[in-house]
Order: sequence, then C-alpha cells, then structure tokens
Amino acid sequence: MKLTITTQVSVDGVMQGNGGRHPDLDPGFERGGWARPLFSPEGSAYVASICRRADAFLFGRRTYELFAGYWGTMAPGSGPIADAFNTRPKYLASTTVTEPGWADTTVLSGDLATAVKELKDRGTGELQVHGSGVLARWLLENDLVDELSLIVMPVVVGEGTRLFPAAGRDIALELVDSRVFPTGAMAQVYRLAGRPRYVTD
Repeated sequence: MKLTITTQVSVDGVMQGNGGRHPDLDPGFERGGWARPLFSPEGSAYVASICRRADAFLFGRRTYELFAGYWGTMAPGSGPIADAFNTRPKYLASTTVTEPGWADTTVLSGDLATAVKELKDRGTGELQVHGSGVLARWLLENDLVDELSLIVMPVVVGEGTRLFPAAGRDIALELVDSRVFPTGAMAQVYRLAGRPRYVTD
C-alpha cells in the first residue's frame, strides 16, 4: 500500500490554519483561513479526485476531529470528498482517543511505526494522509512516506507551523506531476527518492 501525504502549504511552507481560524486549536494564531480564498473550482475538483482514489485514510487526532465534525456529519451523496471520507476505512494515530465517533475508524495507539508498516505491507492501493501536520512530519522523519502532494497557495503567511521543521532529515524528491490553477495555486506531486546529492567540491 502506497502512503501519500496531501496538504496545502503557503509559499513560505505554513500549513497551520489553512481552512479557517480555530482559536481553541490554534490559540494566538490570527492568520487562519489563508488558503480558502485561493481555491478555484478546478482546485476543488483536483482535491476531490485525490480523495476518490483513496483506499483508506490515516489521520492525526486534530485533523481527525476537525474532519469528523465537518465531513463526517454529511449525508451520503453530499459530494465526492465527503463520500470518500465517510465510506473508506479510517485509521487514527492517537494515544488519547479510545472511542472514535466516526464510523469505520480504527485507533492506532501502540507502536505507530509498526502499525503503519503493517498497514502498508498487508494493504493494497493508497493510504492517504490529509493535513495532520504533526503526524505528517513524523511519517517523513521515519521514512514511511512514498509520495508527497503539495498544493502550494500563492501567499506568504509569515508565521505559523510549517510542514518542514527548521531542522530535520533531508529528502530527495522526484517530481511526478504538476499543474497550475486559475488562482495561481500550484499542485506539485513528488515521489520520495532517498537522500539528496550534495556538491562536495
């Protein structure tokens, strides 16, 4: 099973609060909602196409709770994104949630690396991570990601949590797809390709 991460980022790499302000989840962060004005029908259709091809989803706790409270409340037939989230198996990486309320959710609370490797080894198709910044960074650091889909919004947020930390592992990326939407947002799909090569002389 291929593990992919899909997330919206600003040009300066911020992924926090892309969809809106959440004072309880992001106290002190006043610049939430920076991605929503930059979406277009074409961009929304692109995200829907990604969700439709998923065979399962893996979430961090915060994103899971946000999505469960939004997508999880929608009736069947509400749209391709809602239908994908509501009909595919979901896995939640959490040590605090014991009884998830969203149907077809399995909590991964033990050795996460082993659990994710087992999912990848025994499954087929695509295991998708959406948002879930803490989890995404952990998966990248532990070499568990096969493909990275960035939707880069034409905005510099200037503060907030970034996808890539100031210090972390180095990763070579192979571009496999790219496209530009009418608002200037760009989708870039990368295959992870080991460590980068460096000039030594």
